[in-house]
Amino acid sequence: MFVLSEMKDVIRITPQYFHQSLAESITTLLNRKLANKVVLDVGLCIALFDITDIGHSHIFPGDGSSHTEVKFRFIIFRPMVEEILTGKIRSCSREGVHVTLGFFDDILIPVNALQHPSRFDETEQAWVWEYPKEDGEKHDLFMDSGESIRFRVTSETFEESIPSGPQSTECPVQTIAPYKLTGGINEPGLGLLTWWESQEQDDDGDEEEEDKEE
Repeated sequence: MFVLSEMKDVIRITPQYFHQSLAESITTLLNRKLANKVVLDVGLCIALFDITDIGHSHIFPGDGSSHTEVKFRFIIFRPMVEEILTGKIRSCSREGVHVTLGFFDDILIPVNALQHPSRFDETEQAWVWEYPKEDGEKHDLFMDSGESIRFRVTSETFEESIPSGPQSTECPVQTIAPYKLTGGINEPGLGLLTWWESQEQDDDGDEEEEDKEE
């Protein structure tokens, strides 16, 4: 889920940071610049891991700041495709189930990747897995907001953000998520954790009854 990415940049250190050591000021400015930001085709930056090289510092005419070439490693959130993660349901819509990890919200489990058969309940605004029972009846399992859910990452999408002009009240600018994950739960063991916990309890109960009969 988390990886280390080697990066390099030129850090501009203003005079207000000159009382700190060079490494301290670089650490502060790198975290301020990159933490919680998405880098295209890299992932979501979490925090600086370490600084691997500090180059020469330069002060240019008319600029009281120093400019320093830095090589460093940053902790990046970028799960692998096919990796299994656990999050919480943020909301449901006709598009599918929207999931959050707490620090990352742009995760969608589309309709075709839900357990089959499933339907969307307009009243509850939740997807429902119509779980087939042995007697032929169906038991409704609701995917409510706030429930813990286990899913498999099936794809990732990066969108390059282009600076836009001033926002207008007549034509509000639509924000596009720079990094999105798509997941799936249409296989055994995936979906709400409570589904499988209750099944395990039922299986344990059946085993205890068999032991008593013996």
